[in-house]
Amino acid sequence: MAEKKTADTAEKKENRFLKYKGYPLVRKEDELYYGNMSDKYVVWMQITEKTKVGDLDVASKVKIYKMATDDKLSPIEAIVKQSEKNSLYEALDIAYAWLSRKAAE
Repeated sequence: MAEKKTADTAEKKENRFLKYKGYPLVRKEDELYYGNMSDKYVVWMQITEKTKVGDLDVASKVKIYKMATDDKLSPIEAIVKQSEKNSLYEALDIAYAWLSRKAAE
């Protein structure tokens, strides 16, 4: 019975994150983390510029970093790829490609 309870708790924790194309997406202000921390890599995104569209601020420049989740590495050493895109959609699209390619290997 305890085994079932542990599985239910893990599933509930997993479901509390917004997901985009099957990977968790967590945002705090102008930073987003995309991917599972239990995987080998995650993607860190920084919104560096915004444009006003009506009443909304829309990301117009996003820096993207593919990072190893190995806690023995410094943050600089953990970065294995980086890019910059002109919208959040483009950033998420490349982030998904990076994560899904590695998962397929």
